[in-house]
Amino acid sequence: MTIPVSRFLARRAIPRACALRSRVAFGVSRPMSTAADQAVFNWEDPLAAKAFLTEEEIAVAETAEKYCQELLLPRVLQAYRDENYDPKILEEMGDLGLLGATIQGYGCAGVSTVASGLITKAVERVDSGYRSGMSVQSSLVMGGIYEMGTEEQKEKYLPEMAKGKLIGAFGLTEPNHGSDPGSMETVAKPHPTKTGYYSLSGSKTWITNSPIADVLLVWAKLQETGKIRGFLIDRKDCPPGTLETPAIKNKNGLRASITGMIHMDGCPVPAANMFPNIEGLRGPFSCLNSARYGIALGVTGALEDCIARARQYALERKQFKGNPLAKYQLIQKKLADAATDAAYGTVAAIQVGRLKDQGLATPEMISMVKRQNCDRALHNARVLQEIFGGNAVSDEYMIGRHVANLYVTQTYEGQSDIHALILGRAITGVQAFV
Repeated sequence: MTIPVSRFLARRAIPRACALRSRVAFGVSRPMSTAADQAVFNWEDPLAAKAFLTEEEIAVAETAEKYCQELLLPRVLQAYRDENYDPKILEEMGDLGLLGATIQGYGCAGVSTVASGLITKAVERVDSGYRSGMSVQSSLVMGGIYEMGTEEQKEKYLPEMAKGKLIGAFGLTEPNHGSDPGSMETVAKPHPTKTGYYSLSGSKTWITNSPIADVLLVWAKLQETGKIRGFLIDRKDCPPGTLETPAIKNKNGLRASITGMIHMDGCPVPAANMFPNIEGLRGPFSCLNSARYGIALGVTGALEDCIARARQYALERKQFKGNPLAKYQLIQKKLADAATDAAYGTVAAIQVGRLKDQGLATPEMISMVKRQNCDRALHNARVLQEIFGGNAVSDEYMIGRHVANLYVTQTYEGQSDIHALILGRAITGVQAFV
């Protein structure tokens, strides 16, 4: 049984502009335990990562986990089967203060980067598709507007996006240019008939939320300079035939989210809707770094769910003389490897989040945790799937859905090999992309 949304939201929402700041900080030493208070290993938190969190971060994580387990988990299986995404989910998240959570003001909670990552972890523990829809809204579009937009743009969009009333999409990837966005073909030029407007033409693909988006943050090259600029497209202001956002159906993964394309044909956009002071790939990459951080913590949630389900199955399933599968060495090794990677990944992501809030995180750090955590989550999920034997084919065991989703997380917002080249360049000083 699930509790009504209204009752749940009334008692669990994160206060806007949270004032609580805990005295418990990352890395603060704690009193040594006494003989009567010995530490106990917790397989669900092997390295005691919770000890690194503030009271506020724990409260945020608990709010997000409770919402996700009580209100998202019961509907995910049918949503995945039907390839259906309910936009009301973003409104529910908005009512809880989960959208744009790191943003100060504009109706947002203003919590830490780590707290925001814990939200993505809670959502992705249920499904990567739900996390993807939330991340695009929060990190890519709201974060982009907050970091690079004018005050007028922030006031116009952020409060309603924080409530989930306006839905955002982020248009960078094109049909012919995925890992090479600098070669994008989408172009913006002065509108031939409307003074003070640009005309955008081109296509974007694999765009989460695009079929249902009200505002689309699209990156295009200015015809006169060749420089990449960011534009905010209001769907309601686009004349018929200038903006189309068809859905991409029959996906193998992220089926609980909605994905589509963006087709622009002379789409008029006011000059006031262009980001004023950012050009080149620095703009979209800045947005992507925040989203990649959320993915880095998010995928540990998916992996932890795989661990919990595989552990439970191994304890209950009996084979060979009535023994539970958990009794066998090969099973225990699979669980040990996965738990180790999940724990290491969580602690590493918390450290990078702390550095990000201090202005000390580099893009390479985010590339490292995004790449490593996605790779290990996918690898371990595939291995844990073997514990279920033939039963893993049934979607009711859930783990096959995680495996399909985690392949996508390894691929989007910087495929793992691309992040390896980013790290290789930083290590050697030699560019290896071309």
